[in-house]
Amino acid sequence: MVKTFTIQTKKEELHKITGEVEKIVRETGVQEGYCLVYCPHTTGAITINENTDPHVEEDILLGLGNIVEENPDFKHAEGNSTAHIKSSLVGASEVLFIDQGRLVLGTWQGIYFCEFDGPRTRRVYVKVVQG
Repeated sequence: MVKTFTIQTKKEELHKITGEVEKIVRETGVQEGYCLVYCPHTTGAITINENTDPHVEEDILLGLGNIVEENPDFKHAEGNSTAHIKSSLVGASEVLFIDQGRLVLGTWQGIYFCEFDGPRTRRVYVKVVQG
């Protein structure tokens, strides 16, 4: 079964969602398997990165902004082409192992929803698979 939750985002941010995903994994009771975290939005993304120093979140956004700059030649009518490009670069999903009922994450790792075109109400889909 696929579970969903919603988050309210700011203009551009990395929004920590580790706790919400961990809660879903616990509720399933799955002890061994994997968990897919998916973003159904074309201007958002999912990533795993350091979750201790908030400067890392800021640096990721700054770095992506340096890679994908506004361009007057972009043709997309909504004017948010940079958000679409950043979303494609980061990716729509992450897969994590579940071991002994817990997500397998490194000491400093957390799961983030990446918002590139907010503020918005966003959905996150989580699929937990036993095996």
